[in-house]
Amino acid sequence: MPDPVDLILASASPRRSELLRQIGVHFAVLAVDIDESRLPNESPVDYVSRLALEKARAGYSRQHGQLPSLGADTIVVCQGEIFGKPADQAEAEAMLLALSGKTHRVLSAVAVSQGPCSSGRLSETQVRFRTIDQSDCLTYWQTGEPEGKAGGYAIQGYGAVFVQHLEGSYSGVVGLPLNETAEILGEFGIPVWRSNLPESTAG
Repeated sequence: MPDPVDLILASASPRRSELLRQIGVHFAVLAVDIDESRLPNESPVDYVSRLALEKARAGYSRQHGQLPSLGADTIVVCQGEIFGKPADQAEAEAMLLALSGKTHRVLSAVAVSQGPCSSGRLSETQVRFRTIDQSDCLTYWQTGEPEGKAGGYAIQGYGAVFVQHLEGSYSGVVGLPLNETAEILGEFGIPVWRSNLPESTAG
């Protein structure tokens, strides 16, 4: 028999699905589409936290049952500027060149919603890039990896070659901070690492 589902993941991101499976959470995917426009004068922390919560609430309201719903969002902040997902090659290259030789912040928010109850967490990681040039950007774009990635790079893939130093949550940079996620799931009684434990025997 299939394992019972404990959670709705309000995201189509394969990376978030992989990270949840890594800690043994049993979930179902329900992709949601919300307006991700930034509000006037909204700080990066408030912005990413709001999007995670809105995604969680959308996932909860659009399912057929009443399972808790998890939403998440990740942004890159460099010198006060927010880098989301690049729209095209030119924007991806501009982002990468802006990150070249600098330390930037990766803010990754996670939220769970179940009816009137909701809770959220925020992870902040400092990432330093080595100096990169236009040729590096072009070669990296041709891998197909920058598309759909905050800041135009994926630390779990080829983009790792740009990273000189990281201080904080690696999984948060990938897209779902697992320490914070496990904490918030605990609030809702959702077990982690269940499917990674050996089966017990009776008698």
